[in-house]
Amino acid sequence: MPHAAVPDPAVGPLPEPDPVRDLAPGPVRGRVPEPVQNPGPGPVPDPVRNPVPDPVQNPVPGPVQNPVPGPVRDLASDPVRDPWRDAMRLALAEADAAAPAGDVPVGAVVLGPDGAVLARAHNEREAVGDPTAHAEVLALRRAAAATGEWRLTGCTLVVTLEPCVMCAGALVQSRVERVVFGALDEKAGAAGSLWDLVRDRRLNHRPEVIHGVLGEECAEQLTAFFRTR
Repeated sequence: MPHAAVPDPAVGPLPEPDPVRDLAPGPVRGRVPEPVQNPGPGPVPDPVRNPVPDPVQNPVPGPVQNPVPGPVRDLASDPVRDPWRDAMRLALAEADAAAPAGDVPVGAVVLGPDGAVLARAHNEREAVGDPTAHAEVLALRRAAAATGEWRLTGCTLVVTLEPCVMCAGALVQSRVERVVFGALDEKAGAAGSLWDLVRDRRLNHRPEVIHGVLGEECAEQLTAFFRTR
């Protein structure tokens, strides 16, 4: 039987033995280690609340394609009046021939159904002493003589100044399809300004009316003539 330790009076009483503290390092005896738990997969992500971003894909560089050039559209173009500009320039040139005799510079051109020029004329009242010798009346007479028919069906009369009552009546009687004029005549015009005889619904023939073709040039030609009077 082992002898109990005798305390040394100089050191003091010995501490009580501790079976846990006095044991060598190692696992604590009498304790069962807890099993290590592997973490689970966690909550399933919600693609609505937490959308998974798509991987960034670098685009594959390819050849740079230049746009195919197309027709440049003129914002100032007028599909209604533009087709008659060339004919109006012919009428303006014809009007210049009226001034030497002292007639008001008004010119007219009659185009056939195919667009060909059938007749040209300018004011000749002063030159021949005829009150009916307006450009429109003379052009209609010459066009009828050229076609051999008084009905100018499908034809177009282009004149620099809005027709008067006399000329508007002649246009209705000649059965032209269309009347194209440049400057308005607010004092005597009978195609929309003072009267609208050519489109009167009570008549049996009503030509189409297109106004304002090179209107500023036509008005300037007349203004320059009267400025010298």
